[in-house]
Amino acid sequence: MTRIAFLDVDGTILEHGSVIAPSTVDAIKQARANGHLVWLCTGRAEADIHPDVVAIGFDGAISNGGAYATRDGELLLERTLPEGDVTALEAYFQSHGIHYFLQTHDAVYASPGMADTMEEFLRARHAQRADELAALGLPSDIDHRQRDLRPVAHVDRDRVAKAVFVSPSPDTVAHAAAELGEGFHVIPGSMPLPGGSNGEIGRAGVTKGSAITEVLGVLGLSATDAIGVGDSWNDVEMFEVVGTPVAMGNAEPELQSLAGRVTTAVLEDGVRNAFAELGLI
Repeated sequence: MTRIAFLDVDGTILEHGSVIAPSTVDAIKQARANGHLVWLCTGRAEADIHPDVVAIGFDGAISNGGAYATRDGELLLERTLPEGDVTALEAYFQSHGIHYFLQTHDAVYASPGMADTMEEFLRARHAQRADELAALGLPSDIDHRQRDLRPVAHVDRDRVAKAVFVSPSPDTVAHAAAELGEGFHVIPGSMPLPGGSNGEIGRAGVTKGSAITEVLGVLGLSATDAIGVGDSWNDVEMFEVVGTPVAMGNAEPELQSLAGRVTTAVLEDGVRNAFAELGLI
């Protein structure tokens, strides 16, 4: 029986921005060789997925938190924000002094100050966790630089799929949801900041779960045949629509509880162990 696995990227396949456990690569390739389908399912723009992840080989990709789905270069799904919603988002961010990204299918655009904020965050995180990588026998000389960020002034506001923000206030996720209203899907982000808050904002009703449901329809597969593996708040709707949700060992306890099934952490063979337990390899 052919099954389909949807894999989150950051914190599931990829850690520290550029490190992949070798067992993860082997497991994905073996599952596909065994006749199963493996799709990426990420909050990133497709153009912003790390090239080492893309090089593993997948049967398709859901990106931008469910706004896009592609297979073999064919666009299956496109659910961008209306231009007026993008204007409202930017006005909200600017009025509250919040740095942000706007993501399209093809690129990521940074507000003034966002690139420096992210580089400082990544530098500090990688320095803090270099010893952990070394203990696992993984490279610790990680390139922490941002990839191909463009000025937000250059974005085509008809093609924006989602926004990612970093705020000095710890309660911005709740505040943004209340102030922006029901037309937006506001969730916590996955960056462990020392202070303030991080989040993602997309179009209401557009989630990894909504995209998976549409992709399964295109492929003629049932949700009972689908596996979803992730570690972040943008994976909640994925967990809700697949027959077999799996949380990573590095996911927050509440997310692990929502999934019900938990594998090991991202650098502790989490994907391989999940695939082995579920009979894909």
